[in-house]
Amino acid sequence: MQEGDLVVEIGPGTGTLTEELLNRGCRVIACELDKGLTGLLQDRFGDSINLIHGDCLNRKRLNQEIVDATGDEQWRLVANLPYKIASPLLVDILVNHSRCLGQYVTIQYEVAQRLMAKVNSSEWGVLSILVQRNADVSLITKVPNTCFWPQPKIASACVQLLPKHGFEQDQNDKFSKFVTMLFAGRRKQLGSILGRNIQFPEGVSPEMRPSTLTIHQLEELCATVKT
Repeated sequence: MQEGDLVVEIGPGTGTLTEELLNRGCRVIACELDKGLTGLLQDRFGDSINLIHGDCLNRKRLNQEIVDATGDEQWRLVANLPYKIASPLLVDILVNHSRCLGQYVTIQYEVAQRLMAKVNSSEWGVLSILVQRNADVSLITKVPNTCFWPQPKIASACVQLLPKHGFEQDQNDKFSKFVTMLFAGRRKQLGSILGRNIQFPEGVSPEMRPSTLTIHQLEELCATVKT
């Protein structure tokens, strides 16, 4: 993060990271759900940050207050994300918010593994496919549970998501629905899910299972199947 960067921080808590961002000269939009912590942040930073009290998600979409606050500017996401909001938030920003230049988040290590999963692995699924189709994902560092208080039972990881862009909204919507439908029967053969009368793309057969397909193969199959 550099001086002048616009940064959206989700769940700033007591403001430790917020202070570091401000010290670097970033302009911070902070969204905090907890009312008590919101008051603490207001007292601590005043008008130095744009503070939004509320949930960062509304029906799995980024809070409109946050969207409005970013305006027409490019921005970056910095967050220590709880498990239940990590997946929908990361995907929504990648798919629907092209002005986000990158996401730098601390998440459960299990979620990080799913984001970076390889084809034909147990973690390869809807989340890894949708994220990797729209972003280059890399591990910054693994974070032991001793770094947090209170100490959780699980490890965390810092990951970086840099958007690729290039997909239209309707393309992402169609592909997302198609992949979600396929992986609802991930242990079934493609022929059982889609029927055997369709024209399967080269390299894809009715006997294959969804988890064995690459993103490119899924894209070709999605284009073949009428939805």
